[in-house]
Amino acid sequence: MSERGQDTKTALLEAGGEVFARRGYAEATVREICAKAGANVAAVRYHFGDKAGLYSAVLAYAAECAAARYPLDVDYDPGAPPEDRLRSFVRSFLKRLLDPGRPAWHAAIMVRELAEPTHAFDMVLNDLIRPLFERLASIVRDLLGAGADEDEVRLTTHSIMGQCTFYRQGRFLMPHLYGIEPPGLDQVEHIAEHIVRFSLGALGSGKNGRGQRPGRTRMRRTGS
Repeated sequence: MSERGQDTKTALLEAGGEVFARRGYAEATVREICAKAGANVAAVRYHFGDKAGLYSAVLAYAAECAAARYPLDVDYDPGAPPEDRLRSFVRSFLKRLLDPGRPAWHAAIMVRELAEPTHAFDMVLNDLIRPLFERLASIVRDLLGAGADEDEVRLTTHSIMGQCTFYRQGRFLMPHLYGIEPPGLDQVEHIAEHIVRFSLGALGSGKNGRGQRPGRTRMRRTGS
């Protein structure tokens, strides 16, 4: 592909990301995206086939940008103690979430896709979300030890993930609630250490048997 062709393709991805994130897949139009990108409508057919192909490519592009900038494997040693692996995971994930250089639409389009699933949902699930959850779940499983209850693994994984994602989804609440600036990359180490310390403390309490865990209704699988 020529340099000009690549520039046009990238412009369409960037413009598409902004428009899809703002309007949603159903309401966004190829014409508006092309106008924003300064490209001919025929360029979408050439590079992506159609609107659906462009949307799928935009989601993949956003995921690739995040992975390239802050890969989860940086400083991650699969042979390290699970506590160290948890710290590495949380730190890398927070960097993705709090990077001020990452366009706002990268996160916004993912949130919209989860709230309003489209034909691209399975791709987002299998290429982006599932690997994150499986990585974290494997760490949690090792922290809980042999015979870990899978329901407890899931609940703990969700709790840690929720602690991380709050700092992205709730970042603009900070000035209004506390009169402080939204967290950025300079606070990643501090926040990561808190999340790890808090999570390990909760897991330690459960493992050391400081009192009975309350009875619970096990989460049911879909279709059951």
